[in-house]
Amino acid sequence: MQMIKILDCSVTECVYNRNKQCHTMAIDVGSECPECEAYMTGTMKGGWENLTGGVGACHQSDCAFNRSFECSANGIHIGRHEKHADCETYKSR
Repeated sequence: MQMIKILDCSVTECVYNRNKQCHTMAIDVGSECPECEAYMTGTMKGGWENLTGGVGACHQSDCAFNRSFECSANGIHIGRHEKHADCETYKSR
């Protein structure tokens, strides 16, 4: 089994975002909304340039792609929702 990849991220001010790609090892998707819990801003960039981020855990129990708190989508998209980043692939059951 392989970790589900983050296909793109439009939240460019995130420290892990370089050229609309996520470069942290893994994110968790939140429980109250499908929020990217790795999202943070700052003056320095983080993560690894040669790494494409993946989904470590999904706490959105009502998501159609959630299987035992693991993501089963073919890949996810991250985008802005109000003042944070959300999984745009989230789909309610």
